[in-house]
Amino acid sequence: MTEKTVLAIDLGAESGRVMAVHFDGLSLRLEEVNRFANVPVTVHGTLHWDVLRLWGDIQAGITAGRAYQPASMGVDTWGVDFGLLDEQGHLIGNPVHYRDGRTAGMMDKVLAIVSKADVFEQTGLQFLPINTLYQLMSLVDRQAPDLRIAATFLTMPDLLNYWLTGAKVSEFTNASTTQLFNPRTGDWATELMVALGLPDHIFPDIVRSGTHLGDYEGIPVIAPACHDTGSAVAAVPVQTPNFAYISSGTWSLVGLEVDEPLINEAALAADLTNEGGVYGTFRLLKNVMGLWIVQQCRAAWAGVGRNYTYAELTQLARKATPLRSLINVNDPVFLAPGDHPQHVRDYCARTGQTVPETPGAIVRTVLESLALAYHDVLKSLMALSGRSIDFIHIVGGGSQNDLLNQLTADATDLPVLAGPIEATALGNALVQLITLGDVRDLAEARQLVMAMGELKRYEPNFSVVAWQDAYERYKQLG
Repeated sequence: MTEKTVLAIDLGAESGRVMAVHFDGLSLRLEEVNRFANVPVTVHGTLHWDVLRLWGDIQAGITAGRAYQPASMGVDTWGVDFGLLDEQGHLIGNPVHYRDGRTAGMMDKVLAIVSKADVFEQTGLQFLPINTLYQLMSLVDRQAPDLRIAATFLTMPDLLNYWLTGAKVSEFTNASTTQLFNPRTGDWATELMVALGLPDHIFPDIVRSGTHLGDYEGIPVIAPACHDTGSAVAAVPVQTPNFAYISSGTWSLVGLEVDEPLINEAALAADLTNEGGVYGTFRLLKNVMGLWIVQQCRAAWAGVGRNYTYAELTQLARKATPLRSLINVNDPVFLAPGDHPQHVRDYCARTGQTVPETPGAIVRTVLESLALAYHDVLKSLMALSGRSIDFIHIVGGGSQNDLLNQLTADATDLPVLAGPIEATALGNALVQLITLGDVRDLAEARQLVMAMGELKRYEPNFSVVAWQDAYERYKQLG
């Protein structure tokens, strides 16, 4: 076939990119068209996404990508955040960042009205304060005028798709991250909305990954898995059904690909989540804080004139004493932006551990704690699903961290296959190519990713007993 190009518009919490993905019928080739920072802004104490700047960067990428005569384009972003439109289709205010403090106390308010068991039964989602449910509850709680004048709710990729095509719909994978979607019925959890006083009429129709939404200046716009983790998992180059994945970046999403959601008391007790995947799959997973803590440490050190690259921090961590101090990476203290080196030191002091003082010791503490968090999640997933795991696939930008990959292999006593780095853009593009008829199905798509040869393998090579001891210490942190 003649080489075909699609554009993958991939927005992450730290940066965005427009990628040209070329396919000649046998192999895939990626080319970066436009990469840009995603820098939130604070206005009167509220943390917002600078969505109009992002829109401008996306348009610049599309303009540059026209040189390849793209057959289609698709958008993916992070989950949970949203915009509200008025009845004329205009955006009501700037979308608020999920790390903003407006959700403080909102989970308690929700659970005072609807029990935790009932919320989980209707949504199957992990209880995180960042979820859309608690963001919207904050609007209800303060009687914000936004909800009174809103005509349409759109998650972040849905908003961008609306600006591209005029289609007011919500793509399945991203809708499933809101804790307002019922994975049993495949539709919005309207019973929950009504109970909480949310205006259920503003939630649009839900469409599946691969839907042609419309055109933008003559280029077809196809919804991939619009949630970035959904796209990343679509590009996991699996060779066995017994695999786990870690989509590693600002967040780490640790999970299994399953055919049906797992919604029962044990899944609730383990605080697992059931998010939508492509082509009839679900992602049974748990959110782990991820490399956000390292990102915030780096920013804090840069603020006092110590400008480290990520590679330099990893090298310093490699030289630090192993398994000395640990943190619960999901502790709420690490969620908001701030002085994370001090947060790590304070946490270790508070829990009676050796306090890491140097950048290398602090980063090693974070990376080893992440690896143990992964191990803990995978133990729960295997126990509840009855599945065994032969390999862990680590994809995304975090797969470049050789030390974390090795620590993950050591902590879990499982081989790790790292790569591809641009899994999200690849998964986005592959769903487009399947819709266009150039790739047969998901299995063929994953074979194409495997053929790119980007994988690096890590075998466990550190004392199993030492990691077992560290895991027991980690579990005691709560």
